[in-house]
Amino acid sequence: MDNLFFIAAKTFWFFARPENVPLIVFILGFLALIRGHKRGALWFNGLGLLLYGGIALLPLGDIFLRPLETRFAANPKITDPAGIIILGGGEDETQSDFSRMANVNDAGERFLLGMALARQYPQSKVIFTGDTLSLTQHSISSADVARMLFTQSGIAPNRMIFERKSRNTAENAALTAKLVEGYETGPWVLVTSAFHMPRSVAVFCHAGWRNIVPYPVDFRSGHSLDRVKWDFAGHMDELNTGVREWIRLVAYRLSGRLGQLFFTGVLNA
Repeated sequence: MDNLFFIAAKTFWFFARPENVPLIVFILGFLALIRGHKRGALWFNGLGLLLYGGIALLPLGDIFLRPLETRFAANPKITDPAGIIILGGGEDETQSDFSRMANVNDAGERFLLGMALARQYPQSKVIFTGDTLSLTQHSISSADVARMLFTQSGIAPNRMIFERKSRNTAENAALTAKLVEGYETGPWVLVTSAFHMPRSVAVFCHAGWRNIVPYPVDFRSGHSLDRVKWDFAGHMDELNTGVREWIRLVAYRLSGRLGQLFFTGVLNA
């Protein structure tokens, strides 16, 4: 069932990406033109140009990202954490596999802040959870990339715990709990991208983790007026990220992988 959910999620997103919408509209315009519907072709092509221009000029992703990124405060107060949990997703497996070196992607701040916290709290365990996020396999796994980065930063091997089998956030929470004693007590600092934090907190608490301290990083939204500029690739990436996360939240709720859309209980208990 978990394998089916993983494959279905990847397949659905391939077709549901917002970047496909202008393309689909242009295709409809072309089909209308070759069938002789000039007015319909003009309407579809005009709509396609409007969509393309709006996405290129405006940070529309903020509409979806900001409600997620503002649910938990940045730089939270931390007191003697039992461990620091860094969720996978910040590593670039493909490039790491090609170069045989540790490479990170746009979410690499998860590693930077995780390693900074590890140095700040030297008594805490450092836990990385995550395997590949793609349907293809690489000779270097996400955990291998994390191990290289942590080792290079000087973190002692006896502090590290690597969970290597999870492919999504629900598996992050469930499988890591099997490797960690006292996951019901903590406190546990949870490090992931800010847009990903609401779903992560809800899933971890649903899996039985308690005394979670959310430490959001990798903020994508900002002052929208300052970011009005022609940047189709950047704005589209943010829009894709925001829409995908909301789809995942709803999918997790409908599939029973979290008890409620947003966790509203007491985290530090």
